[in-house]
Amino acid sequence: MASTHTPAHPAGPAAGTQLLDHPGPNGSEARDSAARGSDHAGAAGPAGHGAPFAPEAESSRHRLPRQTRGASPLLGVTAVAATLGATGFAAAPPAAAPAVEAPDETPVALAADPGLALAARIQQQADSQRTAAEESARLQAAQEAEAKAAAKEAEAKRAAEEAERAKAAALTLPVKDYNLSAHYGQSARYWAHLHTGLDFAADTGTAVYAVGQGTITSAGWSGAYGYRIVETLPDGTEIWYCHLSSIIKGSGEVTSGQQIGKVGATGNVTGPHLHLEVRPGGGAPVDPEPWLQQHGLNP
Repeated sequence: MASTHTPAHPAGPAAGTQLLDHPGPNGSEARDSAARGSDHAGAAGPAGHGAPFAPEAESSRHRLPRQTRGASPLLGVTAVAATLGATGFAAAPPAAAPAVEAPDETPVALAADPGLALAARIQQQADSQRTAAEESARLQAAQEAEAKAAAKEAEAKRAAEEAERAKAAALTLPVKDYNLSAHYGQSARYWAHLHTGLDFAADTGTAVYAVGQGTITSAGWSGAYGYRIVETLPDGTEIWYCHLSSIIKGSGEVTSGQQIGKVGATGNVTGPHLHLEVRPGGGAPVDPEPWLQQHGLNP
């Protein structure tokens, strides 16, 4: 059998390139015709000298060059994969998107559920009312504590003032170191009338104290009484301090036990002593001894 490839195609494809059958509808028939032509050519003449059969040349013109093997298989696989991916038969499942957590799902739940929102508002109102009640109770407790502290302070101040008044109201004897030399109502040749006071005999210069809290309303020379101080107590009672050698406090307010003068022998006297008279309401004198005893003093 003679070869179907003849040098009748000098401009044919280069060596190493194979021809493919034309994919047309008449490709198989052309191949059959070429085969039969080759047989007839061999029978007509010697090998290599027979004329080429016309169908062979016609068939050669319909053949396509076959590409050499190389990167073509990979390109083919890639194309098939792309085709399958496009049609959805071999598409891989998409990767799952990362889960995103909401920062706080409570507002979404409250907005989505009216019941929860109402419950939240009720709870908020209850909390506000409880806070207001606690604040009111705290303020009330603070006010009560402040009022108690103020009342306690006022009570302490009042007690101190009462103690001071009691102390001031308390009477004291006018002389500390003395002897009683004459009593109220006695008579003697050197008295023009009955004795009107109580005499406290003491050395000249002995301190004379205010019997009680009061005001000095008079001080100075008074004839037979010598140097005299008149103190008026809060109830109007006058206390006369007579025969003084000196006057220390001649006016103003004095407290019980405050020194106001000194024992002397001025006026109508026989020796140094303090002549003390008590005149309630500034009137006539009374016996000083029972009056002093009524105020807790025992001369």
